[in-house]
Amino acid sequence: MYLKGIYKKTIYNRDNYTVGLIKVKENDIDAGLNEKTITFTGYFSNINLEDHLLLNGEFTRHNKYGDQFQALSYEVVLPEEKDGIVTFLSSEIFPGIGESKAKKIYEILGNDTINIIMKEPERLKEIKGLSKKNIQTLHDKLTEYQDSIELIVKLNDYGFTNRESTLLYNKYKRKINDIIEENVYNVIDDTFNYKRIDLLALKHQYDRLDKRRVKASIIYLFNEVINSIGDSYLTYNEVASYLKRVLLSSIEKELFDECLKELLEESKLVYEEEKFYLTKMYYAEKNIAKRFVYLNNQKMVKEKNLDKMFEEIQNYQSITYNEEQKEAIKSAFKGHFMIITGGPGTGKTTIIKSIVNLYEKLYKKNYKEAMDEITLLAPTGRAAKRMMESVHFPAQTIHRFLKWDKEKNTFGVNEYDKVKTKMVIIDEASMVDTYLLDSLLKGLYYDTKIILVGDYHQLPSVGPGQLLKDLIETKCFNVIELNTLYRQKENSNIITFAYDIQNGEYNDELFNKDDDLTFIECDSYNLIDKFTELCNSYKDISYSDIAILAPMYKTINGIDNLNLIAREIFNPKINQNEISIGDTLYRENDKVIELVNMPDDNVYNGDVGIIQSIDNENKQVIIDYDGNMVTYNKNNFLNFKLGYVTSIHKSQGSEYKIVIMIMLKEYGRMLYRKLLYTGVTRAKKNLFLLGEDIAIKKSIDNNFVNDRKTTLKDMVLKMYEEVSIN
Repeated sequence: MYLKGIYKKTIYNRDNYTVGLIKVKENDIDAGLNEKTITFTGYFSNINLEDHLLLNGEFTRHNKYGDQFQALSYEVVLPEEKDGIVTFLSSEIFPGIGESKAKKIYEILGNDTINIIMKEPERLKEIKGLSKKNIQTLHDKLTEYQDSIELIVKLNDYGFTNRESTLLYNKYKRKINDIIEENVYNVIDDTFNYKRIDLLALKHQYDRLDKRRVKASIIYLFNEVINSIGDSYLTYNEVASYLKRVLLSSIEKELFDECLKELLEESKLVYEEEKFYLTKMYYAEKNIAKRFVYLNNQKMVKEKNLDKMFEEIQNYQSITYNEEQKEAIKSAFKGHFMIITGGPGTGKTTIIKSIVNLYEKLYKKNYKEAMDEITLLAPTGRAAKRMMESVHFPAQTIHRFLKWDKEKNTFGVNEYDKVKTKMVIIDEASMVDTYLLDSLLKGLYYDTKIILVGDYHQLPSVGPGQLLKDLIETKCFNVIELNTLYRQKENSNIITFAYDIQNGEYNDELFNKDDDLTFIECDSYNLIDKFTELCNSYKDISYSDIAILAPMYKTINGIDNLNLIAREIFNPKINQNEISIGDTLYRENDKVIELVNMPDDNVYNGDVGIIQSIDNENKQVIIDYDGNMVTYNKNNFLNFKLGYVTSIHKSQGSEYKIVIMIMLKEYGRMLYRKLLYTGVTRAKKNLFLLGEDIAIKKSIDNNFVNDRKTTLKDMVLKMYEEVSIN
């Protein structure tokens, strides 16, 4: 189907997605549409009001806005008659022309005006009142305009969708033609992934062992391994092995070596000490090592009133700190970089609060002034919120602080636009990956004091690296390890159990000893009965006070199925609106979990909320994240899923009054010490272990430490070695 007409009005435009009105002049659908104005939608680049558009697509029906023509591809048709030509030349595309000059141009050049301006611009000199600048503007703007139209059509023909074509043109402009002709793999980025481009390349007769494809495949496999396994480098044999799987073909050693060599010469890879790195990863680790070594080597600061002010803070808070805590708090003011680590109940958050209070008192800063000089950060929204509530001081996610642009995957705060702050404290630092910390450091001035706080016995970051572990193991930095327990009275068995897990000990005498730690025995066959019974006991509790954790998604006892069972207990169908998204039915008041970062809406991966309302007519879902109302539509419905039961990984950085944790031997390889420890330490008051004691014991015995292959530790040690030699 096609429509040909004049673009009359913009109703909505964002990120190249346009909703507008077109006055139809010609179509192949219904002659009755001609001269009518209808709504159209689609992705467009460089279209302007009064443009003559040729839209190819289909009619769709919007529940609220009625019939709309959805453009799947388009062309801008240059006008060929007087009114169209005059309107076009006097539009905002050609500044300085105006209607009067446009009419004069048409009177001299006639219906062939557009073609003459492009091919014989010197003929414009015949027209009185046109300056050299006017002539140059007409020719240059029209050429650019025509190029954009032709290139988008060409990209459509290549196989890119209209949206993709528009994005490519807006990014590369006229260069896009040469880029595609030379090597289509060069457009791979956060928008165009390897698999999408590889499909198009093979469709356009790229050989499976085309050098361009091999090189792109090597970069792709590096990114895949880094993001899924967490390593920062690969060996020669590993690259060769992974590459064979990606190419689905064997490759001659000579071609493989040649491709590696070219990638090194193009600075896309770095090779050092028999290790291959993505260039970005190599310099990320190097930047982190260099910054912390620099900060650690700065002269200690002598604050003459530090001891006095510390005593005043201690008296004011009615707290008597132990020696570890005193050292941690005071070290924050003496040194420039430090790490505070400890398990649950050791007072990490209390120390952060004391550092903030002491800073205000020591430097005579009021609350607002302190906010300008101290920055509290965490990797997740829930961790940031928890820190803010405990410390009574603003805290935010690292992504929000860095002003992350989701569409471009860039940070507004960076090496060219830094934030001036004097002290940065990062809680839950074990969850921060190498790339994110590198980006944060680039956005801070070199002398900014940095304090990392976390528990390195927990699971490592989802992204690459194992920062906290590597930095501690260098033994080069000031690390304060907290060992004294302070939360022991309120949930003594939970914390004792956590430390037993950490030490590889299994003491089932702790189970059912008091109300805080309960073990309910069941196996794979009767788990659901026991699960249902336990959930019914807590069906009236606030969603934010309880977490149900399991290690795996699949099988009848996995997260996905248990979510459906839990939903019928916590939110049975009464009169709520419902909506089907994919294979899942959602209803109002459902507990859901966010799966991606949406900084514009202040919601992040792992945040838990409640579906406030469902509007089926407009295909809209509004989710309440602790008072932050976020609207979802069909474009981002897949950004959330049911959150009654979540993975242990997703729970990291959060704490709940009640945690129900399912442990069955059927979970197999997911039963290991760090995972169990991380899940157990989410519980503040009550922990229910539901499953088989053999699964718990197996987890404790399985000290599977997926030691990631990183070189941050080696880089730090090498830097100190070089300093000592010199």
